[in-house]
Amino acid sequence: MSKDIKKENAEAVVEALSKTEKFFNQYGKLIAGVAAGVVVVAIAVFCYVKFAYQPAVAEAQGQMALAEQNFRAADYEVALNGDGNVLGFNQIIDEYGAKAGKAVYFYAGVCELQLGNFDAAIKALESYKGKDAILAARATACIGDAYVGLENYAKALGYFEKAAATADNMFAAGYLLKAGMVAEKLGQNEKALGFYETIKDQYPQSMEAYEIGKYIARVENK
Repeated sequence: MSKDIKKENAEAVVEALSKTEKFFNQYGKLIAGVAAGVVVVAIAVFCYVKFAYQPAVAEAQGQMALAEQNFRAADYEVALNGDGNVLGFNQIIDEYGAKAGKAVYFYAGVCELQLGNFDAAIKALESYKGKDAILAARATACIGDAYVGLENYAKALGYFEKAAATADNMFAAGYLLKAGMVAEKLGQNEKALGFYETIKDQYPQSMEAYEIGKYIARVENK
């Protein structure tokens, strides 16, 4: 490399450094202010998470544990609405929302379903956004149950089909059986037969498969 080229490169570096220094001299206070603001925000977020959010999550989960006990005892009214001493799922949703965990909406929906509050059940179950495939399928099937309660069989069928497609496991047989019975109710016998035969062929070890022959025979004799 010639001396002239080296000199040109050195001058370019000096010029660049000069521009940088000029920039910082001109905007240094602004940049420092922005940086300080970022630090303040970060500290505020940290304090919120540590001293507000995390304690609220712990409190919400404690309330959930008590409500779940009533749910497991099949005391759906108390599990849903509380008894004055412990909160129910509805109050937990109102006070803590998602801090209680996504399953709170599933529990609330099932309670509403068991109590015959079908519209409220659908609303709660549709709010469940959990990623667990099995629980998501269960929530979908419960929406189908609620539509059966409302005698909207066409919608119910769609949810049972969706639940069966979501959960490729032994639970799917139960959803297919419900889909078949609703299809029969709608007069869609060929479709019902398809659901029953799927249970027979793909889920032969399921409880539903043990008596699926009588469902198949019933449809074939119509």
